[in-house]
Amino acid sequence: MTRTFIALELNEALQRHLSKVIREMASALPDLRWVNPTGIHLTLAFLGELDNTQLEQATAAAAVAARQTQPFSYRLTKPGFFGSPRSPRVIWMGIEEPVGKLTRLHRVLNQDLEQRGFEIDKRPFSPHLTLARVKAPLTPDEQQTLQRLLADAHLSKPSPPYTVNGLAVMKSELSRSGAKYSAIREMPFGK
Repeated sequence: MTRTFIALELNEALQRHLSKVIREMASALPDLRWVNPTGIHLTLAFLGELDNTQLEQATAAAAVAARQTQPFSYRLTKPGFFGSPRSPRVIWMGIEEPVGKLTRLHRVLNQDLEQRGFEIDKRPFSPHLTLARVKAPLTPDEQQTLQRLLADAHLSKPSPPYTVNGLAVMKSELSRSGAKYSAIREMPFGK
């Protein structure tokens, strides 16, 4: 069984941008579980534990979606969070893609996965990159610090545009030191 997801990987420039943001936020909120920037990716579909047959089907769905997509650009915008201000679950970096190709790619991929019998997340697609996970409610001081960080114009400076040329079927290996992600198969767009 392989813990599998389909995602867009980031280049080193975006990882450096995220690393800087995480460093600054983590210095102000050290008790949160900040992610390693080298492992950050934009997840389009999390599929869980798959056997070899299911993995082949997921890879075929990713190939179909990749063939129907042309390269496109997006940029990182500003940090935000999911959950309430007192008890956020995830702190994330927003993504801006003005042409809607990312949303279309997500829709095409999920339609093909669903036709192949995969369980699909029905929540509205909210493209983001996870920066930290929050396990406990924030103290009042931490809440104020988070709000200050989210309003900081320096941390909200958009990244340069990044052109995406393909997607990847990824595996996640969990260990005590954290998850390790690697591409099982990469598929260029439009081929």
